[in-house]
Amino acid sequence: MKIVKAIVSLAIAIALIYFLDKPLGPAPALGPFLSPFTGFSQNGEDASGSDTELVLKLDSLQSEVIIRFDDTGVPHIFARNDFDLFYAQGYITARDRLWQMDLQIRAASGRLSEILGKVTLEMDLQSRRLGMGYGAEANFKMAMSEPQSRTALLGYTAGVNAYIRQLAPKDYPIEFKLLGYKPEPWKPINTMYMLEQMTLTLAGRSNETGMTELLQKYGKQVIDQVFPDYPLLQESPIIPSGTKWDFKPIAIPEKLTSTDSVNSGSHLTQKLSLPAKRFEKVEGIGSNNWAVSAEKSITGYPILANDPHLELTLPSIWYQVQLHTPEMNVYGVSLPGIPSVIIGFNQNVAWGVTNVDADVYDLYKIKFKDSSRKQYWHENQWKNTRIRKEVVYIKGEKSPVTEEVVYTHHGPVTEMDNTSKQPDLAIRWIGHEPGNSFMTFYQLNKAKNYDDYRSALTRYVGPAQNFVFADNSKNIAITVNGKMPVKYKEQGKFILDGTDHRNDWQGWIPAEQNPYVKNPERGFVSSANQSSTDTTYPYYINWVFAPSERAIRINERLQAMTQANADSLRALQNDNFSVLARTILPKLLEVLSTTALSPSEKAAKIILANWNYQNAPNSVAASIFEEWIPALRNAIWSDEFGSELPSRDRTLYLLLKQTEEKWFDNITTSNKETMPDIVYGSFKATLDSLKARHGTMSPTWQWSKVKGTEIRHLSRSLKSFNAPPITTGGGSSIVNAITKRNGPSWRMVVELGPTPRAYGIYPGGQSGNPGSPYYLNMLGKWEKGELNELLFLNAPDQQHSRLTARITLQKK
Repeated sequence: MKIVKAIVSLAIAIALIYFLDKPLGPAPALGPFLSPFTGFSQNGEDASGSDTELVLKLDSLQSEVIIRFDDTGVPHIFARNDFDLFYAQGYITARDRLWQMDLQIRAASGRLSEILGKVTLEMDLQSRRLGMGYGAEANFKMAMSEPQSRTALLGYTAGVNAYIRQLAPKDYPIEFKLLGYKPEPWKPINTMYMLEQMTLTLAGRSNETGMTELLQKYGKQVIDQVFPDYPLLQESPIIPSGTKWDFKPIAIPEKLTSTDSVNSGSHLTQKLSLPAKRFEKVEGIGSNNWAVSAEKSITGYPILANDPHLELTLPSIWYQVQLHTPEMNVYGVSLPGIPSVIIGFNQNVAWGVTNVDADVYDLYKIKFKDSSRKQYWHENQWKNTRIRKEVVYIKGEKSPVTEEVVYTHHGPVTEMDNTSKQPDLAIRWIGHEPGNSFMTFYQLNKAKNYDDYRSALTRYVGPAQNFVFADNSKNIAITVNGKMPVKYKEQGKFILDGTDHRNDWQGWIPAEQNPYVKNPERGFVSSANQSSTDTTYPYYINWVFAPSERAIRINERLQAMTQANADSLRALQNDNFSVLARTILPKLLEVLSTTALSPSEKAAKIILANWNYQNAPNSVAASIFEEWIPALRNAIWSDEFGSELPSRDRTLYLLLKQTEEKWFDNITTSNKETMPDIVYGSFKATLDSLKARHGTMSPTWQWSKVKGTEIRHLSRSLKSFNAPPITTGGGSSIVNAITKRNGPSWRMVVELGPTPRAYGIYPGGQSGNPGSPYYLNMLGKWEKGELNELLFLNAPDQQHSRLTARITLQKK
């Protein structure tokens, strides 16, 4: 019997070893992951001590590089030339963020299915259909044609690969082990894929399909009334109203008349599907930036602040770094996979960015000659298409998926309406435009003055950004910058007729005519994704921008600010005041005062009436209001317009100025509803919803709990790698724009002067390794709204109590 048990036990052990060592379909083998020699237990890290000093012999270096680390894990890189500088940046970024870099490149290039299987096939196909590879290749060719960008790309690539080559399987980041694959060599074009992904995320667009459906249903007069091209109630544009445009604009295309197909929608004969909904705008993807003049500053020099609002992830989207050569000394945040600093400062200047939301993503209805799609009609002639074959390999599958993407001069034809069995909507977007945007950041990293800043911006293609600037010559400026097409008004608000050449992009707004302001009388510049200009600017940028409330609050506080210092601007970044509530809540409470309310409804009304309009973490009033406003907006508009709701500004204007308008009536009911009916009905529904989700009104209704901000690991599924629950205020219309999953991904404040002093933080840490002490070490301070002082070194041997480890890279 003992022999039988022994044989059975041995057989089970052999079988277990066999199956643990084999992948089960797309799932990885568990054996290597669980192994104490190569598995997850090898991924723990200790904090570097002050006496930690390493010398590494590496291929391809030209000279010695010294990297100093501070107590937050930030590398300070000292090199003698650009190649070695970016080599070291690539090496050390890969050390901290290799899996993040790999994942993001796979997402951008449409290669996730190679490691995740069929579940990501549609995502990969969408990346291919958008022409991400086409755009990356066009930009890569441009970048490799210039010596500075070529050196940066080759140096960065060599550094990343030097790190990868020295990895044994036990050293792989834990996500590689969990997914059962190994790092692949980095390629210079990967940087272009990173830029393409950021361009796609931030490229402004209209939901042309939804807007075209509404145009067909209601006509142009109603669309103009309900979806106006400029806010009706309130706005505080980036370039102050009344700014004079001291240039003669180039010829602007004549807007097509209502008898033309683009406005009548006659080129779209049947009801559309809504392919563009996957790109629906999310409030909370935006940013704040501003700079105050020397006259407003207690230091006698300008102070600059920036907090880009993006998805809050672990690891962070950003990576802190200082880069030093004999010609450059710059500190800030980079994007893992892209050499240089994207947002930062040097000893002379500081800069930051927010998204413009320029409409640089348009859909064109294509008329093909036949089902082969080899020719299409344009400019009164048949033109040839081009075919790009896309091959997607899938983990666990024997054969790849192959798709032929048809290209016209507009771009790839990848979407369809219901008038065709094949894709017939072409995408024209800025990601396909050849350029070398890297040079903008390279030149800003080395900039010494305002002229250098303006010169650097001319190299930028997209996505269009509001570049805020300050320098030690006491200049402040902001430029609405990017390569923006010359369009007629509303071009791209609806699906365009691709047969008519008048709908093509007609050249580019000259860079020097992009909206900008330098040293305005008011003593500050700012942006919060609102309208770029007032209506006097001669060019069309977009018809809809972010709501105005953040901008209004920022400008009110900056206008009143005197004797400002870094802490003044840090406090403004954490401002929780609701301009939206100040604007509309008194009117809503006035309406409720004429309505019979239940005891619980009366209690909620009293809480709102006593509210100070602060979206504080513990505020119950903030929860009620923030849940009520979208419910109210939906109740007013959704019966007529579905999910394509008019803007918040248009909703406020209706509530405050047009209380008798027909839009309050719900056309799906037999009754005729009025404004008070909709206000009370949405109020009641809000309270019912909060009660169903959080119980009766109590501390469980506090705003931080209702909002439920999450900072998730990039995998989305490895919950143990997520951040612990955090307590924050803010909101999408608040300067402190923290929502459930988006918010200030990096907060930075820079006091310029002979010796710049800067402060910054993001929610997480430098390392992408959940086993590292630098994975979450900054989260607590970020949650409290605090900043770390950024250690700005001038020499590799400089002494400072915050310095810890040192790595010397030497040529092998």
